[in-house]
Amino acid sequence: MKVQQIDAKMLSRMFLAGAKNLENQKEWINELNVFPVPDGDTGTNMTMTIMSAAKEVSALGENADMEAVCKAISSGSLRGARGNSGVILSQIFRGFTKRIKTEKVLTIPVLAEALEKAVETAYKAVMKPKEGTILTVARAAADKAGELAEEGTEDMETFFLAIIEHARYVLSQTPEMLPVLKQAGVVDSGGQGFVEVLSGAFDAYLGKEVSITFEAADKGRRPAVSEGSMKAQAEAEIKFGYCTEFIIMLDKAFDGLEEKDFKAYLESIGDSIVCVADEDVVKVHVHTNDPGLAIQRALKYGALSNMKIDNMRLEHQEKLFQMSEKKKAKEPPKKFGFIAVSAGEGINEIFKSLGVDHIIEGGQTMNPSTADILDAVEKVNAKTIFVLPNNKNIILAANQAAELTADKDVFVIPTKTIPQGITAVINFVPELSADENEEAMLNEIGNVSTGQVTYAVHDAVIDNKNIKKGDYMGIGDKGILAVGGEIAGVAKDTIAQMIGTDSELISIYYGSDVNPKDAEDFRAQIAEMYPECDIELQYGGQPIYYYVMSVE
Repeated sequence: MKVQQIDAKMLSRMFLAGAKNLENQKEWINELNVFPVPDGDTGTNMTMTIMSAAKEVSALGENADMEAVCKAISSGSLRGARGNSGVILSQIFRGFTKRIKTEKVLTIPVLAEALEKAVETAYKAVMKPKEGTILTVARAAADKAGELAEEGTEDMETFFLAIIEHARYVLSQTPEMLPVLKQAGVVDSGGQGFVEVLSGAFDAYLGKEVSITFEAADKGRRPAVSEGSMKAQAEAEIKFGYCTEFIIMLDKAFDGLEEKDFKAYLESIGDSIVCVADEDVVKVHVHTNDPGLAIQRALKYGALSNMKIDNMRLEHQEKLFQMSEKKKAKEPPKKFGFIAVSAGEGINEIFKSLGVDHIIEGGQTMNPSTADILDAVEKVNAKTIFVLPNNKNIILAANQAAELTADKDVFVIPTKTIPQGITAVINFVPELSADENEEAMLNEIGNVSTGQVTYAVHDAVIDNKNIKKGDYMGIGDKGILAVGGEIAGVAKDTIAQMIGTDSELISIYYGSDVNPKDAEDFRAQIAEMYPECDIELQYGGQPIYYYVMSVE
């Protein structure tokens, strides 16, 4: 006999099974995408979103109460949300858990109310909800749940089965709601992902092992669509060229009026808008032709993290870039430009996504010369240029290049580390003068503490620490912070020396010699050590330094 109530342990098991089922089906869901959308593919985006929450739920253990499970689902999915479909999925979870977090067990009436709250929350998060999407499928599930609850349905298995069957039916009708789906011969990929989550959760309720095959999922797969026709269709449909995502870490109240004004501004510069406030963070997604406008407006409310900007017309990227470069040479100079010294493909991409015009490859052991910086200044078509050396050994060369430049105003922001450089460019405000921006950036980089983990090439005694050749060292802003024989251990000790009572954000950039899994494990350990801080992990790809870390 199946249980007729869902406790926290069962909810956790069902959520993890739903997440696993979505992960197993993500590649097939990716194939349902009509456009070469920039957020990555829908299946991948939704999987990354739900897996962020799944990791937090898994970490709780089997004895967690309902409130703890709900918090892990809501917070984890919001912070991990990626792409439109991922954000909407996170809002479904947010609304659902908001209704049930104070319950000890979930009954059919409570589940029906929670699904209704989930849909209400998700619809509010989207500026212009579109039917025929994941929203429609989720609403269908909620409507069926409400109908069954009103009829007095008492059997939980019957309840779940009827909801999933109805959601599948409405999903099959989405091509009739969106012509572009019908033309491509597919159902909505986000709606399909939502159904897979429900199906996996139901399997867990039934006590089944999670074992997903693609055979059943392949039924009803779209007919072949020529690559050329899809590209032409994408070009016709995409109005705004850049998908922009970030999280605002609020430093002041973000009430209903401010949220309304911010959403209205986003609507004025783009579409596909999702703007969701949750306690101290706001998740933002917008398609726009000028990502900088969205970023600058967002900086009014707090610092930004998890930033991502993608070109929505990827198949034409190289051609567009070449045309853009030719056009720049003929265009009048813009007001401001940025040059950053950087090493590592991941770090380079971060700077580019923040609007840096030119990257000078270099850093520790490969300091660029004054000539290199002068050459970069010449290439940037701007009247005023800010240079970010990002290394104390490059500042003098940058200053010298500034003195030798006669036809442009060059401001050297004396950033000594990569994290300082990232913070500087994030805090740039185009509406301010060069002098005002310089002052603001100087103030902000002073709030960033940096630690870098590398290895010793010979024996030494520094800062009263005996260092042997081959030891790993944690180097801070003012000296050696930690020494040891294990990378992760030294990195932990380094962060411990940097952390303060008012610290809120720990950023970790792992290098080219670090295994991604090891980096993820390290991030999890830091998150456990400092639960009061937001932890960001990004691939830096930098040589020499296994980890570059900052605390703000």
